[in-house]
Amino acid sequence: MLALQSPLRAIFSPLESGLDEIFGPDWNPMYHLGALGFFYFWVVAVSGIYVYIFFDTGISEAYASVEYLTHDQWYLGGVMRSLHRYASDGMVAMMMLHMVREFSLDRHRGARWFTWFTGVPILWLVVISGITGYWLVWDTLAQYVATATTEWLDWMPIFGESIARNFLSPELLDDRFFTLMVFLHIAVPLILLLVLWIHLQRVAKPEIFPARGLALGTFGMLLGLSLAWPALSQGPADLARVPAQVGLDWFYLIAYPVVEIWGAGPAWALTFGGSILISVLPWLPPLRQRPIAKVDLANCNGCTRCQVDCPFSAITMVPRSDGRPFEREAEVDPDLCTACGICAGACPTSTPFRRATDMVPGIDLVDRPLHQLRDDVHAAAAKLSGGNRVLVFGCDHGLAKTLATMEGVAPVTLPCIGNLPPSFIDYILSRDLADGVFLSGCGGGDCHARFGLRWTEQRLAGVRDPHLRARVPRERIGQLWATGRSSKELRGIVAEFQSGLPPQPLKAEKPTARVGETV
Repeated sequence: MLALQSPLRAIFSPLESGLDEIFGPDWNPMYHLGALGFFYFWVVAVSGIYVYIFFDTGISEAYASVEYLTHDQWYLGGVMRSLHRYASDGMVAMMMLHMVREFSLDRHRGARWFTWFTGVPILWLVVISGITGYWLVWDTLAQYVATATTEWLDWMPIFGESIARNFLSPELLDDRFFTLMVFLHIAVPLILLLVLWIHLQRVAKPEIFPARGLALGTFGMLLGLSLAWPALSQGPADLARVPAQVGLDWFYLIAYPVVEIWGAGPAWALTFGGSILISVLPWLPPLRQRPIAKVDLANCNGCTRCQVDCPFSAITMVPRSDGRPFEREAEVDPDLCTACGICAGACPTSTPFRRATDMVPGIDLVDRPLHQLRDDVHAAAAKLSGGNRVLVFGCDHGLAKTLATMEGVAPVTLPCIGNLPPSFIDYILSRDLADGVFLSGCGGGDCHARFGLRWTEQRLAGVRDPHLRARVPRERIGQLWATGRSSKELRGIVAEFQSGLPPQPLKAEKPTARVGETV
């Protein structure tokens, strides 16, 4: 899979970095593809309700009612129809980009398989919704879609008799067809909404609305497109004649040329085969699951911080089982835990200052515990010399490890930057292990573990527990959230931070006592 994922990342990374420069992480559309998909869905729903108010379900009335909206009521009905069309296309585009990008980042396997797997029926439901919508217009494109679809369905031994014959002549089609199509066009999106809800059940705090600025900009783009190039019909359907030429919507109707060229059988094989292949991608090859986070009840007081900060709802609070005077304890679901370590970074007992007892927090990673992180910090600090010594913390998905050759800089990597308790920064600076601490991680709006960057920023700002103590000098802390940058760029930014560190205050020498005096 790496042979497929690497080229995709080579495409996405510079694109994301470029959009970061233009819009910033909060408005970068590549970081909010899922939320944008939801946004397009709601635009489709609202505009669809308006169009439905004026739609007549009849063979002759359907086309006329749509034409009335498009031309006689162009200032509102025509805009609504165009918004309905372009938002539908946008929803498909966001959905496909979201799927390909998650695959390229390897965020479709392990504990994330459920979200990926439930995305496959979403693909089918969105396409079915679009196809039934095109039928309702009942222009020449709708006639072509209806005929080609029913012929394609007739190839499957599902129906007792041919359904394509209903479109051979005007006498064989009646108004019940449009009643059925309206029912499907309303029912399928409602089912889609249910499946979308299921799709997000294993995701904590899912983002279903983009940032206000991104949403307003997206809607403005749709509105401008609707006014400049309004959606138009392609002439009334006439079952007495075969459409000679139609303009296809390549977002929804891309399968029809395949059916025309290859035939119904190969097209069905490609459709079902592709769906099955996408469904089983999380197990091709199986992901070697890391050990999940482990709870140590002797240090857990049931504070719920780990549960609140977990990106995938892998932690629940259950009644106490060890008889200690606390109401609850944390419990980790092995099927949901991604071993990101954010829970350990949230635990109030995760402090390197502990010396009287072993550094064992209430919850920690088995294969990369925090006492090992403290040892790694001391080992990295021991390699630093001279002035302006900098310890760089970076996630496994970033470029921090490439800084090992920089003079006066030593990198320390973690599963996620959210795995770093703020007390480690205090520990390093107060113990003079380094002159500065630099934090590096994934792209600013798209942490691999979802909330690692956000929680880290809030902990440093003092608005989220555990927060960085006020005594820690903020001018000695730097950060860069940008996966897409090159190693050379990161080195330059770290070097700039290193050279800008203020000088350490002179330490007062401890006076020596004379004979017979005390100090």
